[in-house]
Amino acid sequence: QVQLVESGGGLVQAGGSLKLSCAASGRTFSAYAMGWFRQAPGKEREFVATIDWSGGTRYYADSLKGRFTISRDNAKNTGYLQMNSLKPEDTAVYYCAARNGYRAKLVREEYDYWGQGTQVTVSS
Repeated sequence: QVQLVESGGGLVQAGGSLKLSCAASGRTFSAYAMGWFRQAPGKEREFVATIDWSGGTRYYADSLKGRFTISRDNAKNTGYLQMNSLKPEDTAVYYCAARNGYRAKLVREEYDYWGQGTQVTVSS
């Protein structure tokens, strides 16, 4: 069982940066792969990035590669999403997720636990 709490969302101008944090409960956090997803109003939740249990394997949505960086600190039970060069199209609610497994996965159905979401708004 994992509980996730996100923070770090907010309003930023185009070209700016934000770093999202995902605080996870449980002493076995290192056994869970994690990911970030985002959802705009009226649309399905879409994949952003994922990282395996050790941080050795990472995947990104093709459109975001080079701008976003996923990382984790298992000693702190925390995951991160660094977002640079933000665009208005990045505006969405961003969710942290974890799954009962070691491997990084790219689809939301693979994940078992979800944070509450944090709003990221990028203005023109």
